[in-house]
Amino acid sequence: MAFEYPEKLSFRCIRCGICCGDTQERTRHVLLLQEEAEEIALTVKKEISTFASEVNDKTPYSHEMKKGSKDGKCVFLKENHCVVYSKRPLICRFYPFGLETSQDNQKSVYFTNECPGIGRGKIMGEDKFRKLLNEANKRIVMRKPESSQ
Repeated sequence: MAFEYPEKLSFRCIRCGICCGDTQERTRHVLLLQEEAEEIALTVKKEISTFASEVNDKTPYSHEMKKGSKDGKCVFLKENHCVVYSKRPLICRFYPFGLETSQDNQKSVYFTNECPGIGRGKIMGEDKFRKLLNEANKRIVMRKPESSQ
């Protein structure tokens, strides 16, 4: 699969937690696939409704993560550490990158400069971006079709 990605871009997560909450410039909307919400619920042994709200207009996503404090941080962020890191949603795995698909089905990976990890660490080659795309395909494209009943 051919796709565009930012070349010669270095990135390293510095665990600052900016991506896990609202900023003055941006309100976060962490969307969850149904399978992700269920997996997190099993991990934390809580009902989905305790950490996420249902959404109806964000297909293929079914839920939006709730924020746990007045500063707009994710309910699972504790001292800049994600307590569900191994089960974190696709949208969190992608950050600080995003994916756009053009009308002719061309995929492009982009990034946000709001993340202080951009410009640090090793240069991300095509293999790293392909891994992100494969994860997205595995989670979204390979989802079970909804029943037509």
